[in-house]
Amino acid sequence: MDITIVSPGLYSYGAMLIGGVLRDAGHRVTLSRVPAAPGGDLLLLSLYSTQHLLDPAIRSLVAEHREGGGTVFVGGPVSACPEMVLGELAPDAVVVGEGEGTVLRLIEEGVSDGVRGIAFRDGDRVVVTPPAPPAPIQRPLPLIPDDIGEQSIRGASAYIETHRGCIGGCTFCQVPRFFGRSIRSRTIESIVEEVRAFRAKGAKRLSISGGTGSLYGYRDGRMDPDAFVELLAGMAEVMGPKNVSAPDIRVDCITDEILEAIGAYTIGWIFFGIESGSDRVLRMMGKGVTVRQVEDAVEWCRQHDLRVAGSFIVGYPGETEEDYGATKDLVASLALDDVFVSGAEPIPGTPLADLVLRTPRDENPVFVPHAGEYRPLKLTESEARCFDLSMHADLYRPQMRVVTDEVYNAYLQEARTQGREIRAVTELLFRYSKEAGA
Repeated sequence: MDITIVSPGLYSYGAMLIGGVLRDAGHRVTLSRVPAAPGGDLLLLSLYSTQHLLDPAIRSLVAEHREGGGTVFVGGPVSACPEMVLGELAPDAVVVGEGEGTVLRLIEEGVSDGVRGIAFRDGDRVVVTPPAPPAPIQRPLPLIPDDIGEQSIRGASAYIETHRGCIGGCTFCQVPRFFGRSIRSRTIESIVEEVRAFRAKGAKRLSISGGTGSLYGYRDGRMDPDAFVELLAGMAEVMGPKNVSAPDIRVDCITDEILEAIGAYTIGWIFFGIESGSDRVLRMMGKGVTVRQVEDAVEWCRQHDLRVAGSFIVGYPGETEEDYGATKDLVASLALDDVFVSGAEPIPGTPLADLVLRTPRDENPVFVPHAGEYRPLKLTESEARCFDLSMHADLYRPQMRVVTDEVYNAYLQEARTQGREIRAVTELLFRYSKEAGA
């Protein structure tokens, strides 16, 4: 069968993985980053953002392909709320959760309640079949596009999957809900083989995915630093140490061995999801760490001469001015090498989404108008904090960045864009919550 997989904007690892599974099953597969009419009968959409459900180009693509007699299946992280996907895009079926085996069964058997791990419409009724079992962690090589070297995701051509699952319980994160809280690690041999395949296709840099990179090899409640070191060494042998990164790591998942390996076998950066300088907010977020642990982890990294970046979430429901002030104080004291700021986006299926549904609009910073110093800019409280913290962080970088008019406007535009997108997702949540309760 001729199958087109569309992964809007970038070649996601999930799309490449599904492409490899279908290729090895004998199908002719085309992978695209552009929502354009496919050549074959079957269109698979691999959607990693709720925003995709609102994208006019994607909505038109699905409608046109189905009206022309084609079949459309949708999978990826958006499948956490299949009713929403069916309501917004109206595909033939949604692949819910890990899709490697489910997609093959769908193609072979067609849409029916006998296929586990899917959702579809039967008249006015939404049918969600029982979950499919977890997909095997060992699988075929991904379908790697010839232009993968042109892609840059935070500097990497691709994020490859070394393991699945996360031990954390962050309320805003989908990883433990999608893949579970137990860790399933691939073999070193299969990962290195995949790295060689990416390298042969022109990949310039590869990053480790999986939620928290240093959980690779985790078992029986313990990290395995030796496994992580072996992983980085194997990747660096193929790519070169300056072309490997292992950025996303929890502050409570580091050791001297792990930090030494990051210094020896990668670009020398570590990326912590810090999120807040308020212990109260960290508890609300389910981070499972304290501000003191954050401070100790950053200092520990600097003892190993690593550069440290951090992400922060502002506008979390219940975050007060005092909480936000504590975050600004922490940003100043840490003097991070890079900072990323985002509003609290309620990804469907997460505890944050449930919290947003329980929070009155006049108490949610995403909707509350900002009444402080940025009032003339007509921002919401969440947007104002995103804008303000981005500029504030620049004052405390080791290499200070001057906030020019260009930088100022870029931060302002980013804050407004995030606010608009988060409100759109929130409206979707409210709409489908009401429909489910009707």
